[in-house]
Amino acid sequence: MIEIKPRSSERETAVLVGIINRWQDEEKSAEYLDELEFLADTAGSDVAKRFTQKLDVPHPKTFLGSGKMDEIQSYVKEHDIDMAIFDDELTPSQLKNIEQMLKCKVLDRTNLILDIFAARAQTSYARTQVELAQYEYLLPRLTRMWTHLERQKGGIGMRGPGETQIETDRRIIQQKISLLKEKLTKIDKQMATQRGNRGSLVRVALVGYTNVGKSTLMNRMAKSEVLAENKLFATLDTTVRKVVIDNLPFLLSDTVGFIRKLPTQLVESFKSTLDEVREADVLIHVVDISHSNFMEHIESVNETIGEIDGQEKPTIMVFNKIDLYKHEEPEVIDPEEELEERYWTLEDWERTWMSRMNGNAVFISAENKTNMDELRKTIYKVVSEIHSKRFPFENFLY
Repeated sequence: MIEIKPRSSERETAVLVGIINRWQDEEKSAEYLDELEFLADTAGSDVAKRFTQKLDVPHPKTFLGSGKMDEIQSYVKEHDIDMAIFDDELTPSQLKNIEQMLKCKVLDRTNLILDIFAARAQTSYARTQVELAQYEYLLPRLTRMWTHLERQKGGIGMRGPGETQIETDRRIIQQKISLLKEKLTKIDKQMATQRGNRGSLVRVALVGYTNVGKSTLMNRMAKSEVLAENKLFATLDTTVRKVVIDNLPFLLSDTVGFIRKLPTQLVESFKSTLDEVREADVLIHVVDISHSNFMEHIESVNETIGEIDGQEKPTIMVFNKIDLYKHEEPEVIDPEEELEERYWTLEDWERTWMSRMNGNAVFISAENKTNMDELRKTIYKVVSEIHSKRFPFENFLY
């Protein structure tokens, strides 16, 4: 049993709920709940306990079986838990039934991510995108929201339109959604014009799973001050900076991080944000090599890139946070050589299968500025090839 952490007057307590099935075994479920706990911490909640149950499919009324729900109900009541967070999206009826049973706030992964996005959005564009996603999520849940509106006092999952616009009827909500879509369309056109006005400089986009260190790398490369912290979705707005390496100029953009089980509403409303990726000439795929499931993160990012037809773009694989990686049995090319347990050297990394990915792989620590010169050389090589084709008469300058 996980001990309850000391309760803060500013932070809510929560229990996490997930399922184990043939598509999501016990190990995978634990990993998803780890990520969900990180999301909860980012939103401002302390997780007291986790609950899981083996089910082929979620229960249509309460997500979990009655016995497990009774167990959660007893724990929530005994420890005065503020909320229950479910790892998968709940239907409107499930939300209503579970809330009535647990007598506490109930969120699913979608609602939690929407809440984090609402708190993190800084620009008018990002706020509009998040607001649209919130309304589309809340629309089928209006009945439930009306029923419980009088006892909602803010907190995680209640930011944005939940407290101000839900009192309106479905017709007005739909009108609001239409207006937000029109506003986004106008902003998209303005941003497209801005991208067009940047000239013909080669465009390089940082992509990767959330919290892999893209913003830190952006700060190192562009000498900028993009927010970088150990939180999921620390930055939502795309940042573009001009970078020069050995007199070779190019544009570097930092994009929103990807995540598994990203809410459909956010994928749709943030599609335009991915235009920076779609229109980039080169992608720098940043990977947190210290994460135990970094390969799945790579696959998740590649899947999203494939959806916007970006898989054919020249890609530099950047394995970040090598200073945090430690392994007893390195998967080196020479299987007969054994290395004692220790932090790997750059020579160790260069002998792994990862060094051969896409023909361009670099191992760095953006935080400690390790091997940044090698990364700059690799970027220079890839960008200069594109630049020389675009500006053939300037070749002698580079």
